[in-house]
Amino acid sequence: MNNPYENLANAIVLQAVKDYRLHDDERELASIERFFRSGWFGVLTGLDPELLISKLRKEKMCYDY
Repeated sequence: MNNPYENLANAIVLQAVKDYRLHDDERELASIERFFRSGWFGVLTGLDPELLISKLRKEKMCYDY
């Protein structure tokens, strides 16, 4: 059974990923990338922020027309 705090942390990170995928505004994307690189992100998850950002950027490049 998952810890409710772990569920909340996962939901916060997943929402940031969804927001990144939805936005095209460079300022908004930069803000989300700052979150990914923040200490708070490190508290929420053990994901490598640079790897996540790299994958999201590549994903956006594939879907941008």
